[in-house]
Amino acid sequence: MTTLNQPSGAAHSRIYSLGAARGDLVVPNDDLVGPIDSSDEWIRQRTGMIERRRASAGVDAIDLAQQAAEEAISRAGIAPTDIGAVIVATISNTVQTPSLAALLAERVGATPAPAYDVSAACAGYTYGIAQADALIRGGIAQYVLVVGAEKLSDFAKPTDRSISFLLGDGAGAAIVGPADEPGIGPTLWGSDGSRWDSVGMDRPLKEAFDDREAGFPTLRQDGQGVFRWAVWDMASVAREALDASGIGADELSAFVPHQANMRIIDEFAKQLALPESVLVARDIAHTGNTSAASIPLAMHQLLTEHPEASGGFALQIGFGAGLVYGAQVVRLP
Repeated sequence: MTTLNQPSGAAHSRIYSLGAARGDLVVPNDDLVGPIDSSDEWIRQRTGMIERRRASAGVDAIDLAQQAAEEAISRAGIAPTDIGAVIVATISNTVQTPSLAALLAERVGATPAPAYDVSAACAGYTYGIAQADALIRGGIAQYVLVVGAEKLSDFAKPTDRSISFLLGDGAGAAIVGPADEPGIGPTLWGSDGSRWDSVGMDRPLKEAFDDREAGFPTLRQDGQGVFRWAVWDMASVAREALDASGIGADELSAFVPHQANMRIIDEFAKQLALPESVLVARDIAHTGNTSAASIPLAMHQLLTEHPEASGGFALQIGFGAGLVYGAQVVRLP
């Protein structure tokens, strides 16, 4: 009987390298408080943010993605033609189609690698890492470029008090490749569509075409509801990811959560009972909430400040619009 051939991949995978790109503009709280009738002190107390990075008018998410990807490729020591797949997590591509990933593959020289976008908001990067791990171990690709890229300032309404002042622009990239031992643990991921309206666009795209004067849809959220979900439900997911990986909290070198709010990050660390030896990424203070880009950006910054953490284990977790979430333990590049 004739049977189908199936590819055989590497036993394990790991993150080889990271790359980062932040918006070229530094925007302090004072620049945003007028339209929301607020203050620098109010924003710092509620979010821990001092400033955020945003991109100039002529810079799009693809430009940030290219810069981050080129750094990651260079640091990995591979040729762009070695990349077997390009995955971009984004909610801020300038068009609905074609994908940002296809253009990125062309820009960095990875063509004809398959390329596609992942629309999982702030969990998108962890989804991309999970898929890269599966592609490599399944023998479909040897190296995968995973990028989280956002220009959220294009979707920020200056008068919105729920989320607009949180948003930043940037891209973080990772090269994932084969490994002799596990470098990416089991992924705990999921969704809760019953809370679909908790965070996202304030109205459908079609309404923007029907009512041009109303302007383009922008981002908004139920701040209190999302905060409670993130603090309580996502802490449980983080603990499950640790249990599934077989790594204890005291064995971690770092904790890299989605950079949504400093209060959420601090409460996470408290609920997970992380020892003081664990480095906690708090990139939101100066970069802002960059959705799918926030975890790789925060990890890149953490390793820049603490290179001694390289090779250790990090717990990363993303959570956001959908509602969707994803968490895994990875070995730091």
